[in-house]
Amino acid sequence: MMKIDFSGLAASAPLCGNTDELNNEISTGQKFELPIADDFDGFQREAVQMVKPAKGTTTLAFIFKEGVMVAADSRASMGGYISSQSVKKIIEINPYMLGTMAGGAADCQFWHRNLGIKCRLHELANKRRISVTGASKLLANILYSYRGMGLSVGTMIAGWDETGPGLYYVDSEGGRLKGTRFSVGSGSPYAYGVLDSGYRFDMSVEEGAELARRAIYHATFRDGASGGVASVYHVGPNGWKKLSGDDVGELHYMYYPVEPASVEQEMTEVSGS
Repeated sequence: MMKIDFSGLAASAPLCGNTDELNNEISTGQKFELPIADDFDGFQREAVQMVKPAKGTTTLAFIFKEGVMVAADSRASMGGYISSQSVKKIIEINPYMLGTMAGGAADCQFWHRNLGIKCRLHELANKRRISVTGASKLLANILYSYRGMGLSVGTMIAGWDETGPGLYYVDSEGGRLKGTRFSVGSGSPYAYGVLDSGYRFDMSVEEGAELARRAIYHATFRDGASGGVASVYHVGPNGWKKLSGDDVGELHYMYYPVEPASVEQEMTEVSGS
């Protein structure tokens, strides 16, 4: 059985009262058992994961011939409690670059603001905008340096630079992936289903916006931790522009309109009940 010795915690400065009694109490009275585990650090990490509240969101982005389409819901949850329906999950890093939030809201918001500052400093120092590749690598390096310290970030960096549209996925473990279609969050499996079935590279801006909006809606319909407003942004050669922000409750009746029942059907239902 392991015991912890608190004798090293004895105060070096003089204390009021009988210091011998206090030292004896610290060294002998405050011993407790530690869990028996071969890997104590691993045990602590698993314990933190067990009590960590579940997070939910749906964000997506994809590249097509007109640029990058970015969309997200607006619900924030604390376990089973819906804490907000109006969170802005698409963050404007600069006029040509966007970031999405998934994971811990405070972590994402802080590090996106931090990235925006670093991108502006790069622009001032080099007289040119930072590339999407460079900005995503900058964020991945920062998050990697804090790996294992409890950050919760799953983000996409989308934008337009000298080489054209760019899209990267970056997470709090320091991972970084380049791609043409990404969805992040608890509702991402549902969003991927719509995206994969409807995606074409040669879509127009209107078609791309409709696909993104529909994918977010279906994710919010199936995932209880996603909801609120489906926001859609387009990033093109002239920068980003917000295209729409629709309440998902209203989108439901747009995609599944209620058909008025006929008189005969109503009479059949009444007689059957």
